[in-house]
Amino acid sequence: MKEIKARVIYLEQLLGTASANPEIHSEFIASKAPDAPSREEEVAALGAEEVTEKAMTVFPRLEDGTPFTWDYQWKGFFKDSCGMLRRATGYKSVKLTAYKKVIDGLVFVTPRKVALNLPHGGKIGECQRPLRASTAQGERIALAHSETVPAGTTQDITIMVLKDDLVGYVREWMDYGALHGTGQWRNSGAGRFCWQEFDEHGMEVGGNAKLYDYGR
Repeated sequence: MKEIKARVIYLEQLLGTASANPEIHSEFIASKAPDAPSREEEVAALGAEEVTEKAMTVFPRLEDGTPFTWDYQWKGFFKDSCGMLRRATGYKSVKLTAYKKVIDGLVFVTPRKVALNLPHGGKIGECQRPLRASTAQGERIALAHSETVPAGTTQDITIMVLKDDLVGYVREWMDYGALHGTGQWRNSGAGRFCWQEFDEHGMEVGGNAKLYDYGR
C-alpha cells in the first residue's frame, strides 16, 4: 500500500453540500427524484419552483465547531476527475478502465471527517446563486443558498492506494483540481484547489502548489 500525504489549499471559495434541514433529502428529494445524481438534474426533473430551497446547504461541524467535509467526497472528486480526463488526450486516466470500481475498491482517503482549516482572519460566509431550468412552461429559476469557506482554506488528507501503479493517476486527479474543483457550484470555478505532497518527514516533495499564488 502506498500513502500520499497531501495538503489541499483552496484557490476559490468552497461551498457546503449538506442540507441544513436533515429531513430535506429523505422527505422531499428522495421521494420525488430518487435517482437524480445532482441538484441541477433535480431541478430539471421536478421544475425549479418545486425545488426552491427549504434551507441553505452547509458544512457539517466537528465537536469544536470546525467545519469539515467527508472522506467519500474525495472519492467522488476522483471519479469525476478521471471521467473528464478520459475524454482528453495525453493523460494517464485515458488508460484506466472500470475506473469507478477501481477507485471504490483500491483508493481510500483518511480521516473520515476532513477538517477545513480557515486562513488567518477567514470567516464562514454565504453564497446565493440562481438555478435555471428549461421546462415546458418556459425558463424557471430557483435560488440556491450555501455556506462557504474562503480561498486559502486548507485540508490535510492521506490517500491510501492499494495498487502501486495507481499513484500516478491519483496525482493527476489532484492536479486537475486547479482547473475543476469540488463542492457545490464547481462548474463556476468554486472549489478549485492546488495541493502539496509531503514525505514521511514532513518535507514537501510534490504537488502543484508552487505554480499558484494562494497568499502564503
